[in-house]
Amino acid sequence: LRGLVTVLQSQKLRLEEQAQKARDGDDYVNAVAALDTSHSALALLAQLQAIELRHGRERSYLNAPRTLDLDLLLFDEETIALPQLQVPHPRMLERAFVLQPLLDISPEICIPGSGPAQRFLPAVADQGITPLAL
Repeated sequence: LRGLVTVLQSQKLRLEEQAQKARDGDDYVNAVAALDTSHSALALLAQLQAIELRHGRERSYLNAPRTLDLDLLLFDEETIALPQLQVPHPRMLERAFVLQPLLDISPEICIPGSGPAQRFLPAVADQGITPLAL
């Protein structure tokens, strides 16, 4: 992403425990970062997908296990509804591994069309994420 974005803020990595999820697979690590870019959301998405491919990402079926998954959660205050991109990310408020790290870096953040992200935290409190000590 060099030359495309500037990292404004990031937070501790978090481990999502597989026992808390319905599908098969290993535990995995998640992170959220706030970025600044002069590029469009679609240009940024294309670069994120190119990085995934360079790291062996295959899109064999919906929600297939993957070695790397880079999502565009928000893009300023925009709402985007395209076949290849939905912003805000349509499931971000249902996932503790997204919501908690997002609130760590921006406690007062409001999600376009949904309001304050903080109000969704109680609904995901039982999802089993753990900050990693590195």
